[in-house]
Amino acid sequence: MGYIWEDNLTEADRIVIKKGGYGVKRGLGKSPLLVIIDAQYNYVGDDKPIIEQLDDWPSGGGEEGWKAIRKIQQLKKSAKENNIPVLYTRNVQKKTSNFDSFAAKAKRDQSKYIDGQPETQIVFELTPDDTDIVVDKCYASAFFGTPLISYLIKMGVDSLIIVGGSTSGCVRATAVDAVTHNFNVAVVEDCVYDRIELSHKAGLLDLWMKYCDISTSTEMLTYFESINEG
Repeated sequence: MGYIWEDNLTEADRIVIKKGGYGVKRGLGKSPLLVIIDAQYNYVGDDKPIIEQLDDWPSGGGEEGWKAIRKIQQLKKSAKENNIPVLYTRNVQKKTSNFDSFAAKAKRDQSKYIDGQPETQIVFELTPDDTDIVVDKCYASAFFGTPLISYLIKMGVDSLIIVGGSTSGCVRATAVDAVTHNFNVAVVEDCVYDRIELSHKAGLLDLWMKYCDISTSTEMLTYFESINEG
């Protein structure tokens, strides 16, 4: 597959990647989990060009986010059909935003990010099923300050398929921590999104070079089917 960051690489970058041996495929196991990161109204926003929806959704991904949401819908459907568990994360603050690590770096109305506000809910199009797990978090990584690792061990998961947003933030942090805990990881390129195009591309490049596999939703659909057949 051709990667979206390739046109942004300099010749020196290409040499560094080749000589350094980066980007080797790690592969996935036989017990995957679909992890949907922060598919909440706060972080998806309106299905419009990002600039047009910023007044209402300063953290929203806009139309690029919604393109990914529609792809994630397909992946979740396939996961269910192939008996692959699904886990969601929600990035929320409990009662106060005083401990929000992002608040100090963003000048905006923080009240929308406190648990219980409608903006903190997962978008209707990806409403969790009764059998899905929802993990609330207050920081970028889904592993930090949550019971996620206990759930993964209990379920016998060996591979995390990560989708959602944002690519350079919570997706990247969760993927790096998952690899650090010795799980196989794939980030699905057309199922993740970011507010900044450069951040999106650089985040994917960094993950591909050093941490995990970067796949497409088409590849993941085939992989999900193979799990059921195996």
